[in-house]
Amino acid sequence: MNEAKIREDIERTVNEYSKLIYRTSLLMLGNAHDADDVLQETFIKYMTSGATFNDEEHKKAWLLKVSQNLCKNLLRLHRNHAYVPLDDLVESIPDYDQVSNLEIEEFIKIANLKPKYKSVVILRYVENYEVKDVAKILGISESATKMRLKRAREILKVVYEKKYREVAGHDF
Repeated sequence: MNEAKIREDIERTVNEYSKLIYRTSLLMLGNAHDADDVLQETFIKYMTSGATFNDEEHKKAWLLKVSQNLCKNLLRLHRNHAYVPLDDLVESIPDYDQVSNLEIEEFIKIANLKPKYKSVVILRYVENYEVKDVAKILGISESATKMRLKRAREILKVVYEKKYREVAGHDF
C-alpha cells in the first residue's frame, strides 16, 4: 500500500472504531483517562502491527481484543481502580426490557465485577455480540464465556435486587 492509502485506512479506522473502543474501555476501567490511554495505545498497535485482516469484522474483533487486553493489563497494574462488568443481565433482572443501558452500567459499577466478568458482559450486552463471538474476541472457550456470564449475572442480580428494594421498597 502506498503512503496515501495507508493514511486513509488509518483515518477511516480511527473514525469508524474510536467510539466503540473508548466506550468498551471506559466500561472496563471506570476511568476516562485510562480509557483515553487504551484508545490511543490500541490505534498505535494497529498502525505499527502490520496486521492484515480478512474483512471489517476481523479488523473490529482484532481492535476489541487488543483494547480489552490493554484494559486487563492496566487493571492488573492498578488494582485499586474500580472495574465494572455487565454480564448476562438479561435473564437475571425482572422486567429487563424496562432497564436502560445507563442503569445497567450503574449496576456494573455498583457490583464492581472482576475484569474477566466485565469483559464478557460488555461485549455481550452492551455491544450485542453473540457468545461465540465474545469467546473468539477474548480468546476463551464458549463454555468459559457462558460460565463467566452466568457468574456475572448472579452478582448483578444481587446488586439489582438490593438497589430495587431500596428504590421501590420491594421484597423479592
